[in-house]
Amino acid sequence: MPHLFDPLTLRSLTLANRIVVSPMCEYSGVDGFSNDWHLVHLGSRAVGGAGLVLTEATAVTADGRISPQDLGIWDDGHVAGLAHCVRFIHSQKTLAGIQLAHAGRKGSTARPWEGGGAVTREHGGWEPVGPTDEPFAATYPTPRPLTPADIAGIVAAFTRGARRALDAGFDVIELHAAHGYLIHEFLSPLVNTRTDAYGGSFDNRVRLCLAVVDAVRAVWPERQPLFVRISATDWKNGGWDLDQAVELARRLRDRGVDLVDCSSGGAVHDQQIIAGPGYQVPFADRIRRDAAVATGAVGLITKAEQADAIISHGQADVVLLARELLRDPYWPLHAADQLGHKVPWPPQYLRAAHRDIPSR
Repeated sequence: MPHLFDPLTLRSLTLANRIVVSPMCEYSGVDGFSNDWHLVHLGSRAVGGAGLVLTEATAVTADGRISPQDLGIWDDGHVAGLAHCVRFIHSQKTLAGIQLAHAGRKGSTARPWEGGGAVTREHGGWEPVGPTDEPFAATYPTPRPLTPADIAGIVAAFTRGARRALDAGFDVIELHAAHGYLIHEFLSPLVNTRTDAYGGSFDNRVRLCLAVVDAVRAVWPERQPLFVRISATDWKNGGWDLDQAVELARRLRDRGVDLVDCSSGGAVHDQQIIAGPGYQVPFADRIRRDAAVATGAVGLITKAEQADAIISHGQADVVLLARELLRDPYWPLHAADQLGHKVPWPPQYLRAAHRDIPSR
């Protein structure tokens, strides 16, 4: 069986190892533009030895942001800054990926350290959109229900975002269909109470997700991988669940998706998550086995031995780390040392690669 530091080939690209930097919102952009913070944040994780670095959720429309400070890719002007980040990531022999997203009804909200909740127009907010006019919670803004024409426009926006991602030099696209954002809102029967072609039955609820996948795959080069992040369960009875996630994953595989990134939750504010170390790994394991598609495991994966076991036991093809990589951007280099694997260090840091050599 492979281990954490074995390469993984997806289409024409090969990850040097099975460690992926999970998308992590930084809430630090201005009008969707990236800046030095994003360069350093993403670049330091590339220096740290991850096989693939994914950007935060990057909005395909201005009203598809979570907060006014989210990254965007709805304008050609956004490409140059993102390309600068990609060039540095590539200079570290690491692959670069972008997560394309639309926040749906969870948009126009304040940054976490500013308390969350609705942002007014006077403070840079907007009217968010969703499957219906039901807000996520009492402190969130009320969304405008999307019409079929609106939905077609959002699919087209994902297409344009994918083209700009290619212009910026990204190797991988991940589509965000998790955590209660727009695509997940359509998937979840707890949120999607529409009675038209986009609501009700399973086939109708997955319609938007599959339309976005088809549109992006049509413009994304055949040689380059496409990922989709899903919430495997809503953690609430009557909601989206693992059986539905498996069936969706089968359809994603058949449409050219190369890896399903298996997270969970976020659709409703009263979810009951049972969390613990590696608590979402069984989702990746089940989907990998039953849908016959590569998967990524994410969520409270913190130890080198734990991550290696997930790969070596065949529970997932990659592990995605988030908060642990905020604590330690160089976690992959340290993990390799702990597991007894030799991996290349940046030459600028070689003096620290061996603890038994005295400093000069």
